This record gives sequence, C-alpha cells and structure tokens, in this order.
Amino acid sequence: MRIALGISYNGGAYQGWQSQASGQTVQDRLERALSLFTTQDEVKTLCAGRTDSGVHGLMQVVHFDTPALRPESAWVRGTNRYLPADIAVQWARQVPDAFHARALARSRRYAYVLLESPVRPSVDAGRVGWYFRPLALEPMRQAADLLIGEHDFTSFRAAQCQSHSPVKNLLRVDIVQRGPYWRFEFEANAFLHHMIRNIMGCLLAVGSGAQPVSWMQTVLQARRRDIAAPTFSPDGLYFLGPVYDPEWQLPTRTAAFDWLP
Repeated sequence: MRIALGISYNGGAYQGWQSQASGQTVQDRLERALSLFTTQDEVKTLCAGRTDSGVHGLMQVVHFDTPALRPESAWVRGTNRYLPADIAVQWARQVPDAFHARALARSRRYAYVLLESPVRPSVDAGRVGWYFRPLALEPMRQAADLLIGEHDFTSFRAAQCQSHSPVKNLLRVDIVQRGPYWRFEFEANAFLHHMIRNIMGCLLAVGSGAQPVSWMQTVLQARRRDIAAPTFSPDGLYFLGPVYDPEWQLPTRTAAFDWLP
C-alpha cells in the first residue's frame, strides 16, 4: 500500500533533504528508520520539495510503497523510534496509489524568520537569519509585490539549479514584524534552487535603504544572477510544506508551525 508521511526536522546538522553518498541527509535518516521499522531491506521515499543544507522543515510530505501493514499511529511512533531527536514524523496516512507527493502539490510554502538586531543570535542561532541594520516594512512589501505572478526568475536562480525552466508563479509574499523578529512567507507553484534566499538578499537591500524599491524590478527583468544581492543565510528558512487538493484529506499544518513568530 502507499503511505504518506508529514515530517518535521531541524536541518542544521544535515546536508539537505536529498539522499547523498555521505548518508548525512534527512532523506537518508528517514529511509533508514523506515527500513528498520518495517524490517525491509530498502524503503525509498519521494518528497514534495527538496531543501538545502541547513534549511528546516515543518511539514515535508513524502510517500512510499510498502507491503508492511501498520496502523497509521504505528507508522508515526514506530518510525520515530529510529529517528534522531531533530527529525520526527508528525502524521501518517494511507493514501490511494494515485497519490504523488510531488506531482500533485498545487503549491509550496516557505517561511523565513529573521532577527533584526545589532547583536547576533544566541539561543536561536541556526534557527533564524540575522540582519544588523534597521529595516523598513513598507519598501520591502512594495518590492515583494513586484515579484508576484508568473515570471522568469533567472536572476534569483542558483547556478547549480536543475529545474527545467526558470519560469515560476509566485502566488504571494507576506511580511510581518513581531518585535525584533521578521517573518517572510512565500508561496509559489514551485521554487528554483536558492530562489527564496536570493530574494531575501534583495528584499533586505531594499528594506535597509541600500537599494530603492524599483531596483527589484530591474533585477527581475535583467535575468542575470550577477546583478542581484548575494545569497542569504539558510538558517532562518523553513519549508512549511505543500498544498494539496482537499480530496486527499491530508493535514495542512503540524504543531511545529505554532512556535514560529
């Protein structure tokens, strides 16, 4: 049968999601745990969206096929028994064979949590980005609005990006401030490699007054990575998960969502 899982993880100790020869990725740890729990030689998972080294996940969704019969609650508790403390299965559902974690995702959501402070983070080091200059909300919102819609995002694309097309549809960017913490939330049909971290670098250049709002339009239209801001830190980036049609009856959030500013 086909099983879907919702996974949360702190990505600080891992080389991203995608399995690598080193074995030090979130996918490697998850598949190892599933193999131990099911006593299968190998369990292969397919995810909704890959994350980079250091990026966290609040609700990564994966699916896999298995002959093992377990209650949904047992998939959660049993798999978590074999996972390290910084990775946890949040929920499990048996799904029809037609379900596909990646292909059926209507959109994907990320949040970037940023600390604006003259002093670097301490207790939340690795869990928030850091910017030491004062930021202005309205210029960043105006600059973000220029990116909404379907565009060629080549200027925000990493050189090693494997996407077949740089054209993506950015559905929304929400920016809110809570004390010294900022939360930037992004939703798109799909994202390019480093796309959000590259957009963040540009938004902060505008928010700090280093660049005018109109500069974001110039960067977008240039379709050249070299004129945009440097790629920002992965520390505060969280994959909030995919959005599916209601017919699949999958959870839309986990408890981990509620501690973010």
